[in-house]
Amino acid sequence: MIATPRQGNLIEDSYLWCADNGVFGNTYPGDLEFLRYLTTLRAHAERCLFVVAPDVVADHFATWDRSRRMLGNIRELGFPAALAAQNGMELDNWYLWDEFDALFIGGDTSWKLGKHAARLAQVARDMGKHVHVGRVNSEQRYVYAAEECRAHSVDGTYLTYGPDRNLPNVLSWARKVGTHDALF
Repeated sequence: MIATPRQGNLIEDSYLWCADNGVFGNTYPGDLEFLRYLTTLRAHAERCLFVVAPDVVADHFATWDRSRRMLGNIRELGFPAALAAQNGMELDNWYLWDEFDALFIGGDTSWKLGKHAARLAQVARDMGKHVHVGRVNSEQRYVYAAEECRAHSVDGTYLTYGPDRNLPNVLSWARKVGTHDALF
């Protein structure tokens, strides 16, 4: 399950979950409110896969400026901190990799589905970091996330619209790429 501050999702006691910041959907509440939101979820921190620090869509260097301090704040609250990989991350120095626990593949569509994002995901995975790919709403993207990025998890709105109809599709995608469980 993926939660954001404005969704109001309840975190169930038996599920793994993650938290996105809401930047992509223009619902980010601001740094202080986001940290307050995370404070209310601390009882569920042991099942949290990651919390995405605030980012700037399609701009790695602006994302790093915006995320750097928040990554530490997220960790201080007891959550694994995720950096949203954005266009241009492949051009940066590698010193920043110790600052986060998970890599959330964001960016615009062409970058997200390109060789740089896939390579960064593979490096993160090789470093023992959780890899997540956002906006996975088709079989093509699912296969890309599983095979090229070797993602541990994905998200998208595909199951939101017609879960009874679409869940069998997602499960068939998982079988096609040889994963035992769906990445959603």
